[in-house]
This record gives sequence, structure tokens and C-alpha cells, in this order.
Amino acid sequence: MRYIADVPTTPATEPPPKPSVLTSAARATAVINAFAADHAPEPAALAAILRAHGEPEPVHLTAEDADALRTAAARLREVFDAPDTDRAAAALNRLLRERTGPLRLTTHGGATGWHPHLDHDDDAPWDDWLIASSCLALAVLLWERGRPPGGSCAAARCRNVYLTQGSGLERRYCSRRCATRERVAAHRRARIAATRDGRDEDDRLN
Repeated sequence: MRYIADVPTTPATEPPPKPSVLTSAARATAVINAFAADHAPEPAALAAILRAHGEPEPVHLTAEDADALRTAAARLREVFDAPDTDRAAAALNRLLRERTGPLRLTTHGGATGWHPHLDHDDDAPWDDWLIASSCLALAVLLWERGRPPGGSCAAARCRNVYLTQGSGLERRYCSRRCATRERVAAHRRARIAATRDGRDEDDRLN
């Protein structure tokens, strides 16, 4: 279960920070990608990912929490695996129907500014919170951009997902490294095919 620390209710001179759509969406991709690795991440590694994406202390995950987050990540991957906007929206609608509560506003007891949540309460289990916060962020990105909020890396040996950036050319790879590796592999295949075709042509002429 998640536990929200008690915070003072006296007003601050500056409004406390609130989670952003992009931060929540990036957190979803980071958790999904953590489970895409050859070895499942330890609870401490998952907790570090959540902290790195703005989740305030305390962040304590048990082995059971990690197992539940694995299932949540697999469900969220359905959105990134969708090949087009309609099917990404359908995947989000399924998750919103099956795994989230009604829209509500919270400050987590004054720890943040007012912001929307779709989990059932501020002390929801980690997996429910991840799905709810991720679905909300991904739905906003799809709504704003009119395209899938992200995708799955097209590299043959990569299982990572990525967020769609802006309105430029359609993205296919999670990183420059994967894109470069695939270009090199495609060039090598084309060169081998050309060499083979040349040999076949020589054989026909001989």
C-alpha cells in the first residue's frame, strides 16, 4: 500500500509542485522498460525509478508490490503496442473502465498543488496508482496530439517503449542507439543481398 506522509497545512509562500502530464507519462515508460529487461528489477530499483520521476518520500516497495507493478506495466504496455490512434484509445478505455476510479482532485494533504487523480484514494496500492496516473497522462497526450501517446521500439532485439515527441516525423525506435543499430543491420543485409544477386547473375552468364 502507498502511505502519504503527514505534511503541515499552513500555507507556503510558493505553491507546492504538482505532477505534470509528461512526468507521469515518462514514469510509465520507465517502469514498463524496467520489466522489459532480461532480469526483473528489484523493489529498490523500482522505488528509485519512482523517485527519479518525482514521487515524494516515503517510497517503500515490497516484493509483492513489485509483482503487482509487473502486472500493471504489462497492462500499460497494451497502449504502447497499439498500432494506431484508435486502438491506443481503445486500450486506454479498457484500462479506464477496468482499473480506475472516478476522476477526483487531491493535494495529498497539502504536499502538492491540486491535480486530478483516477485512483480510488490517496492510499491506493502502488499498481492501482501507477495505472490510474499513467492512464490519465497518456489519455491527455492522445487527446492533445491526436496520435498514439507512444509506441514500441521497432528494433528486433529491443522490448522498450517510448513516448511520442511533438508533431514531427513518426518515431519508430526508443533511442538513437537502437535506430543506428537497425540502420547498420539493414545496410549489411542489403549489401549481402546485392552480393548474392551479383553471384547469381554471374552464374547465369557462365
